[in-house]
Amino acid sequence: MDYLLTEEQQMIKDLCHQIAEEKIKPVAAEYDEKNEFPWPLVKVFAESDICGVYIPEEYGGLGGGVFEMAIAAEELSWGCGGIALAFAATGLGTYPILLFGNDDQKKRYLPDIASGKKLAAFCITEAEAGSDAGGIKTTATKDGDHYILNGIKQWITNGGEAEVYTVVAMTNKAKGARGASAFIVDKDTPGVSFGKKEDKLGIRGSATREVIFTDVRVPKENLLGKEGLGFIVAMKTFDHSRPGVAAQALGIAQRALDESVQYAHERRQFNRTISSFQGIQFMLADMAIQIEASRALIYSAARMIDSGAKNVAKVSAISKTFASDTAMKVTIDAVQIFGGYGYMKEYPVEKLMRDAKITQIYEGTNQVQRGVIASALIKEGLAKKRV
Repeated sequence: MDYLLTEEQQMIKDLCHQIAEEKIKPVAAEYDEKNEFPWPLVKVFAESDICGVYIPEEYGGLGGGVFEMAIAAEELSWGCGGIALAFAATGLGTYPILLFGNDDQKKRYLPDIASGKKLAAFCITEAEAGSDAGGIKTTATKDGDHYILNGIKQWITNGGEAEVYTVVAMTNKAKGARGASAFIVDKDTPGVSFGKKEDKLGIRGSATREVIFTDVRVPKENLLGKEGLGFIVAMKTFDHSRPGVAAQALGIAQRALDESVQYAHERRQFNRTISSFQGIQFMLADMAIQIEASRALIYSAARMIDSGAKNVAKVSAISKTFASDTAMKVTIDAVQIFGGYGYMKEYPVEKLMRDAKITQIYEGTNQVQRGVIASALIKEGLAKKRV
């Protein structure tokens, strides 16, 4: 399908696919096996000037938005969903600054992120606060011109590798979710430390660690917005970042389909290629239908968000849910098409299946997303009824 990309958007798409094909694909299995962070690939992203595709030009970026971020994430994830997260998770950590940062904060942090000099990460999840963001235990206590942060954030993508962390902590526990605030914290701030690198099922080319705050003194100038906005910062950030997760899922699914089509042309059984069997043809067709529908949803959601539309939580959640469910279904079918070979690490589809699973879980499980969607539908229905 033709999505009427601008010349610059097509350039971003083509460049990122070239990086995926030439630089990421050949080493993806190695990074997966070794559970290593892909710093050499991060350098390639920086040299290719794609790190700031969603950052305004005045802060050193290319001036794009969610749509450009999604295009880049899709193509990089075609090469490897884990390696692409160095880019995509930095977007998640950057959006709080883009959406709620003042001009001074943007000038201090965005240029280095846009150039690829620094990576970012977003810290909200805790052992007892996953889907329930209101259960955050990390505290930020006012002390003169500083806030003192104490607590542990769990399963932080880019944790330990990123230099910039946007952190949600409680400044007033008595107010519950309304007592949360958001801060920018530099990696080298005394008291910031990291737990062990998690040994994960998939996206093993991405670093996931605990981020530990022990009496970390953060200047009040690093408060995003004002006290009590932390939960809103998180929700608005997710509204902008979930199409990026959807795009990651889309890239993984597209790679699985591409590998399946190629394999079906090559694999022979009963003296003919398995691509001639109607059962295989129907599987490939269904994979293509689901992928194209996902792409249409993601691109539409991203364009809607970039247009400045209000109440985008529903469409953002829909794109993330549909695309990640599609990625899981498509990669499972790809393994089935490959048969016994699909179960072997010698072939790429088992890794694609492992990488796909996380897209149904992080940045809000798909069960939580369905709750977001349903809540929006009910509110819309009530509003129409009042009219």
